[in-house]
Amino acid sequence: MKIRRALATAVAAAVTAPAVLLSVTPAFADTKPAAQTQDQQSKPTIKDLEKAAAAAQKAYEEAVKARDEAQVTVRKAFEELSKDSHPLVAAANAAKQAAKDAGAAKDAADQAVTDAKKAIADLPSDATEEQKTAAATALAEAEAIATTAATAKTAADTKAAETNDALQDARVAAARAASAADKALEDALAAKVAADAALAKAKKEAEEEGEDCEVENDLTAEVTGLPTKLVAGTTTPFSIRVTNGSDQHMDEVIAYVGVHATDKRGLKDTGKFFRLQWSSESSPKWKNVKDDYIDAVGALKPGARTDLKMRLTLDKATPAGNGVAFIAADFYNEDGSCGGTPGADMYEFDVKAAGSKPGKTEDAKPKPSKTTKPGGNGHTPQGSASATPATNGSLAATGSSSATTSIALAGGAAVVLGAAAVFVVRRKKAGSDA
Repeated sequence: MKIRRALATAVAAAVTAPAVLLSVTPAFADTKPAAQTQDQQSKPTIKDLEKAAAAAQKAYEEAVKARDEAQVTVRKAFEELSKDSHPLVAAANAAKQAAKDAGAAKDAADQAVTDAKKAIADLPSDATEEQKTAAATALAEAEAIATTAATAKTAADTKAAETNDALQDARVAAARAASAADKALEDALAAKVAADAALAKAKKEAEEEGEDCEVENDLTAEVTGLPTKLVAGTTTPFSIRVTNGSDQHMDEVIAYVGVHATDKRGLKDTGKFFRLQWSSESSPKWKNVKDDYIDAVGALKPGARTDLKMRLTLDKATPAGNGVAFIAADFYNEDGSCGGTPGADMYEFDVKAAGSKPGKTEDAKPKPSKTTKPGGNGHTPQGSASATPATNGSLAATGSSSATTSIALAGGAAVVLGAAAVFVVRRKKAGSDA
């Protein structure tokens, strides 16, 4: 008998969200994804998913066009703002020169006051009243001119600052326009990847027959030791702990581990440079992860848990960019019942070029955050394998999925749509006698 995973309600988000999320206009759009709600029993058809994928593709193409137009416009804006003939530049230069001239005039006026005061001090003791009056008059006139010069300099300095601020504001506005177009493209790519993945995996699932499985929130898979920064040409060990926090026995538990990556622009799938392997206490020899599944978790009694050692190697030629690991778990029983976590936790990380220094880093955290903790129903976890995550070893063979499109990490879009798409992917095709 063949058994298959049910399409989770999260898939509905991948169907409906792209059209809302990807309302990208050609002129520097800076849209935010709108909240989407869906009946928990909703199940999109292949036709629905095809429409969603087509809409996501169109929105992505529009976002690419908008980004390219923005780059041209911004480049021209900066070129114009560097020319002396530009009104803002001309005004700033003129105000700067006026401030300089006003400063020189004030300095000259101040010197005249100093000279007038010295002239009074140098009058001979037998100076006539006419000489004294003339000297006093000269000082008063010099002081009046100095006061006027000081006022003029203050005004000129203020004008120079204002015109310079206007010029800088224009440059900042141009840079923000480019940034908005880049963000819109990231969001569009994330939604496109999710829609494509949902369609591809739904088609594959439609080919298989069997029973629908139920959501089991108390079956958890948690990652330990996967850093937020990886360097090309290195091997990174981490571990996955699978816990049966429910009150039912699970005859066969399967872990899902999908690792995907793109270059910095999010346009090139770099998954071919990634290699993933696993081992466990019961199966210590390192093995390649096949089709993103690890089938050797085995049975888990209520409250039991097991740890899987993982190691991820990045080829030296891996381009710098972004990566993401999707983690989830399913179970299957001999009586035909099955189930698993309702979505997939997503762990984001940056990919650094070979030879780079990762700098300060920390363990990646799951998105969305877990709401059910291992043993959450009152059971005390009991290790059915090694209770301590292992963190050593080196990788030798590829394990990244060739069936999954590249993914760009775009904040909330990747969290919502990425998790939805991967839940469609997760399935276990048992043998005909399973």
